[in-house]
Amino acid sequence: MTEYIENNNVIEIKLLSKSFGKKEILKNISLSLKKGETLSVLGKSGVGKTVLIKCIAGLIQADSGTINVLGKNIITLKSKELLAIRQKVGFLFQGGALYDSMSVRENLLFPANRNLNLTNKLKIQEQIEETLENVGLIDAIDKMPSELSGGMKKRIALARTLILKPEIILFDEPTMGLDPITSKEISNLILKTQKTYNTSSIIITHDINCVQLTSNRINILKDGIIYANGTYNELKNSKDEWIKSFLK
Repeated sequence: MTEYIENNNVIEIKLLSKSFGKKEILKNISLSLKKGETLSVLGKSGVGKTVLIKCIAGLIQADSGTINVLGKNIITLKSKELLAIRQKVGFLFQGGALYDSMSVRENLLFPANRNLNLTNKLKIQEQIEETLENVGLIDAIDKMPSELSGGMKKRIALARTLILKPEIILFDEPTMGLDPITSKEISNLILKTQKTYNTSSIIITHDINCVQLTSNRINILKDGIIYANGTYNELKNSKDEWIKSFLK
């Protein structure tokens, strides 16, 4: 049995540091994500939130520390081993990062063909349709990204990640640029996804409403460290005025 199952942590980070040149971004960060949990990471712009999840995904190399993802320290993994872990970790970029020249169907088909051991073309198409049903956009299957609204692009980006059935999803500002109603729809979709696919998630966001709707716990980054952590209610009732003002 792997370590992450034994202690119920799918991600465990210890003393993670990252600098760019002389600028320290992350300073000995330690955090964990339990199986089935949603953790939100808050902080002002430029504090290192996106750097943190890119380190977790292996998109940025950490300077020091350990990043255990599904029982493997990704800092020490070779390329083939890292690729195997990445297939179990979905990453949703801020803008969705859809391929503009591909239809919705083709956007989902691309990762499916590259990463799934499915030779039956009908089976692949059925899986694409099922995934789009789960995000409420089966009718958009043959549309191009240019024909989609901002909220629809977020849903399709999520569907493209779900096609690989990841165990962990990393969300980078999933509601950024969306109106309040659409933001709430995306937040509810994150909750639905967690229940349907039994995923564990880390959400980078400035959207306090999204945090309230989706998160079991919150970590707040400040000056390169985790300044505070706890549930929304615990942090909201903190005696620290900076924390309380941050959650308004």
